[in-house]
Amino acid sequence: MKDFQIELELRAPRASDGHAVSELIAQCPPLDTNSTYCNLLQCTHFSSTSVAAFKRGELVGFISGYLTPENPENLFIWQVAVGEQARGLGLATRMLKHILARPHCIEVSHMETSITKTNEASWALFEGVARKFDAEINTSIMFDKEQHFQGHHDTETLVRIGPLSQSKQSARPIAVA
Repeated sequence: MKDFQIELELRAPRASDGHAVSELIAQCPPLDTNSTYCNLLQCTHFSSTSVAAFKRGELVGFISGYLTPENPENLFIWQVAVGEQARGLGLATRMLKHILARPHCIEVSHMETSITKTNEASWALFEGVARKFDAEINTSIMFDKEQHFQGHHDTETLVRIGPLSQSKQSARPIAVA
């Protein structure tokens, strides 16, 4: 694991990463695949709140997120993708901390995401994040299977974590994007 951490580069994504992001997400079921254009927008418009992880020049992890327009103290995590070769090493948590350490996220007090009932990896990740930040975790229905997806997609549960503990926030490492 130590070798993996040393060889890892975390940085804000760029437009040139868009295609690789699309390929990574396609390899990470149950994530919804988006168009390459959508991933290009994530890598450009949302680069300050997203992160790309590289090992020896290969994309092995990606998180897309954004500050919600109505509440810029709220970071919404759209997708977390970790390639098979990087799973089980704490990369997703490290990427989330990397985003939170950026100056653009200095005022973030809450993190949100949506998770389907059966996505055990995402539940484990975000429950772990709540513990690490000594924060409450609250859930509610965000998008209902029948009402919003006409039965074609599982219900998405909104997961809200926060407030993120001040002591943990001030201990965030300063990251260079």
